[in-house]
Amino acid sequence: MRAIRIARFGGPEVLGVVDAPQPEQGAGDVLIRTVATSINPVDDKTREGAIGKGTPPLPMTLGWDLAGIVVDGGSSDLRPGERVIAMSHQLSTGRGTWADLVVLPAHALAPAPQAVSLVEAATLPLPGLTALQTLDWLSLSAGERLLIAGAAGAVGGLALQIAHARGLQVDALVSRDEHTRFARTHGAELATTDRNALQDRSYDAVFDTFGAFVTEAVADGGRYASIATQAGPVPDLSSRDVRTTVNQVREDGIGLGRLTKLVDRGSLRLRVHSAYGLHEIRTAHERFAQGGLEGKITVTF
Repeated sequence: MRAIRIARFGGPEVLGVVDAPQPEQGAGDVLIRTVATSINPVDDKTREGAIGKGTPPLPMTLGWDLAGIVVDGGSSDLRPGERVIAMSHQLSTGRGTWADLVVLPAHALAPAPQAVSLVEAATLPLPGLTALQTLDWLSLSAGERLLIAGAAGAVGGLALQIAHARGLQVDALVSRDEHTRFARTHGAELATTDRNALQDRSYDAVFDTFGAFVTEAVADGGRYASIATQAGPVPDLSSRDVRTTVNQVREDGIGLGRLTKLVDRGSLRLRVHSAYGLHEIRTAHERFAQGGLEGKITVTF
């Protein structure tokens, strides 16, 4: 089978499509034929060697997102031919999804949304679970106020829509003026590039996707969650009784199932910037590195 692997760290030139052995299916595993995947920042950092300690050994198959077709459901309820999505925590397990055939534990899979193609569905797993799990930690009720910093990005854009579907009052801090329209049309009451426009201590919670550290925006007794691991921990806000976390995404088939339902109900819209074929993986990474994306870059098998 074909797999996208790296044997050394570096730029897009280190990516290669190689012949690899079919993965072995263990107890509780499902064998999936990959139809599409997508590129995430963690894939870019892993390829460069920027992750450091905890990186799987070389050579390695990259990739976290997967949308595909069940080949062998093993002992699970999944049957051959079913459309599924999954997220593999590639850094901790070494199981990359950028291959023709992927074996993953059944608990990491969910039925794919019916309302979109598998190419579109491939944009959902990692950013969707990151958004969902972080919002669950923030534990807000309908009517409470949430600020999302980076609300037009892959994670922030999904978090904005999920929060809106939950009945939250959401404001958005975005990096560029052209992002304000996206934020407003997807549920933000206020969308701004100016952090000074945010009223101090007025939000029940803040969801920080890029290390903005707008800590004065959160109300005393509120919650502040960051997913920007590269930016370090959130400043200590315990003197204001504010709970803080830097959330780490985890494999979660049940969560993916919740996201699938939101997509099929029309509450969650997925964004594909462009799609590349398997043998265009270097070009896909070069485009990813350029930034300015209005959606995710997908790779089809």
